[in-house]
Amino acid sequence: MGATVISDEHALDGGPGPLGATYGKMMMWFFILSDALTFSGFLAAYGFSRFKFIETWPIADEVFNHFPFLHGVNAPMYYVALMTFILIFSSVTMVLAVDAGHHMKKTKVAFYMFLTIIGGFIFLGSQAWEWKNFIKGEYGAVETKGGSILQFVQKQEDGTFKRVALAEFATTLPESREQLDRNDGVWFMNEATLPTYSVNEVVEGFKADESILVRSEYLNAEKHKTVLSREESLKRLAEAKYVVEGANLVRNEYGHKLFANFFFFITGFHGFHVFTGVLINIIIFFNVLLGTYEKRKSYEMVEKVGLYWHFVDLVWVFVFTFFYLV
Repeated sequence: MGATVISDEHALDGGPGPLGATYGKMMMWFFILSDALTFSGFLAAYGFSRFKFIETWPIADEVFNHFPFLHGVNAPMYYVALMTFILIFSSVTMVLAVDAGHHMKKTKVAFYMFLTIIGGFIFLGSQAWEWKNFIKGEYGAVETKGGSILQFVQKQEDGTFKRVALAEFATTLPESREQLDRNDGVWFMNEATLPTYSVNEVVEGFKADESILVRSEYLNAEKHKTVLSREESLKRLAEAKYVVEGANLVRNEYGHKLFANFFFFITGFHGFHVFTGVLINIIIFFNVLLGTYEKRKSYEMVEKVGLYWHFVDLVWVFVFTFFYLV
């Protein structure tokens, strides 16, 4: 009778699987495929919604134009481009870590994984800063009874129009406003945080400064927001119902309501993936330092987490392209 040979290496721990790949890698590829379909659905929904409401969709260059420590400087997409570069560079360091693992160079694996983790943290911090600016807003706007967003501009000497913040013209009226909370609200509902100015204060300030005009959320033939005449501006302001500062899931000062919803959902979902990837990278990093993979004589775990990290980076390239650039 022939002897039965039992291998010490389990398939799930690196043994051969379908197509010559280990089962660990195959499971990671299955996860990546399913997650890619999820992100594809999100981006497809964003694309359909955007082109359905193309005339009222916010202009990304006007929304994402901030840069740290450069207050008041118009830097459209500069910081988002920097975030993208940092994330792509972290993907390069992950490739170098995987290559060092193939050559069983523990020190280099740890070094490049450390750089990858730093890149992930910088990206997450940058995204949190971007969210903070998006939520806080810069100029403010008013929303009409029909749900349209009205922004305010001032004509310059060269014929161009400059955005004007509510604080630059809104007046202060002797009004008493009280925020509703759960104790005295109807059906135990909390009221949203009160805006800095009321609708009346914005309207009266607008009437007092004849250099201010209203800019609607609709695009004209030149792909710019339509600026109304003084008479048309006063007529539209008569329909004002809410003062909008920044953005939330209900309304935003930038334009169509779905814009903020998709921004929070897509970038937040991707940010969660990056955060998860950083946590996994930290675990693998400490395992490398402890010599776990040296004892196994295989750095395949580094390669598997590298697949996930490359996927996260690739998804961001699509998010950056479709959400910010197109």
